[in-house]
Amino acid sequence: MSVVDGASGASVVPAGKWSVDAPRSSVAFAVKHMMVATVNGRFREFAGMLEVGSGAPRATGVVKAASIDTNEPVRDEHLRDSSDFFDVERYPEISFNSTRIDYLDGGRFRIVGALTMRGVTREIKLDAQLGVARREAGGDERIELELRGELNRRDFGLTWNQVLETGGALLGNKVKIALDISAMKSEVA
Repeated sequence: MSVVDGASGASVVPAGKWSVDAPRSSVAFAVKHMMVATVNGRFREFAGMLEVGSGAPRATGVVKAASIDTNEPVRDEHLRDSSDFFDVERYPEISFNSTRIDYLDGGRFRIVGALTMRGVTREIKLDAQLGVARREAGGDERIELELRGELNRRDFGLTWNQVLETGGALLGNKVKIALDISAMKSEVA
């Protein structure tokens, strides 16, 4: 199945090539810190595309790893520059390429694909919800998408951690991913 509702045959996402409008979108993450607090962060530089048409739908995205922002400059420098984490000198980008997009129901769908980070590629699943699809005053078409997922950072070689005196680890392994995407139609598919 694709992003077409099998029951009605209607497309969940309007046909076309949709380019991410980065200033109106966000790519964020959250990870547990010291077992109780949550560190929230985001990437400031990214691009992406969703293509829906006569062929199989596909989604792609690229994040500039150096654009990470957790609102703590010292931590961000460690995350960017250290071989413990993103090592942006060697691995400047995080990329995603869908392998399958499945319709669920009620404007929801699942995007399954290959995420490559630090030279390691693993499959991840993102649950998506189509929000608004509209034509703007200038005639441009726009869609809003909310995507959620999670990954285990250790699967991508992000294994650095410290044991706490009270037991447990400084960083959680599960990373929650939240993308709020606004996309403009750039071509008819």
